[in-house]
Amino acid sequence: MSVLPGTTGRRRIYLMRHGHVDYFGKEIQAAGGDTKVVPLTPLGQTQATAAGLALAHVRFDRAICSGVPRTRQTAERVLAEQPAGAAPALEVEGDLVEIHGGHFTTPMSRAELAAQMTFHFEAAADPGATMLQGGEVFADAERRAVASVKRLLAEPGWHTMLIAAHEGINRLILGWATLGAKGSGLKAVQAFEQDPACINVIDFDMVPRADGSVGTEIQRAIVKSVNVTPYNYVKHGMNMTSLEAIFARDPR
Repeated sequence: MSVLPGTTGRRRIYLMRHGHVDYFGKEIQAAGGDTKVVPLTPLGQTQATAAGLALAHVRFDRAICSGVPRTRQTAERVLAEQPAGAAPALEVEGDLVEIHGGHFTTPMSRAELAAQMTFHFEAAADPGATMLQGGEVFADAERRAVASVKRLLAEPGWHTMLIAAHEGINRLILGWATLGAKGSGLKAVQAFEQDPACINVIDFDMVPRADGSVGTEIQRAIVKSVNVTPYNYVKHGMNMTSLEAIFARDPR
């Protein structure tokens, strides 16, 4: 098994959220409200490039995105800052696509939409809680996201991986990495802010399977950093939550 230098069984995932997007843009309108088609805005492209410059010295063995344009474009911009010939091919892991949202019962202002979505994250640990009315059950989204990470960790031949995913999925993964062995990670998701093009670093100590079968399993997860934004390291002026910023007319 490939491991981080100086360790005996440790792997690292650089878990990113995609850069800024406009969920009210012409692409979504043309697609009838399908958020899967939304691309990065020029601001989002700049944010992703800033992350790439910050990570330019990191040698990724593998690079993963969820497959939708905004995560693919984010990962591509990060990999573009790697030395010539050093970047791995970008792979797609469909189970890391964002939590499938439902719908709002009544028309709302942008501020009301942000407040509603924040409330749903706070209720993520409630039995049967969904992302908006009729949306995906948080527990189901957690299962598929965590299963995807576990599957990637079980695969040989790498020790450092880039994953470009989404705010909700990242919150679920961070919650699981923090509380998964001691209780429901869903209880922690509301605390993990994920700004556009942010970087989280999670290490995993891998050990031989306890049952003696071939392969490894996770002994522990170590959260090294959370929500680092290289375009604004100290968050100066970033006074809105990421959800508030999504629905604000001015993305600053």
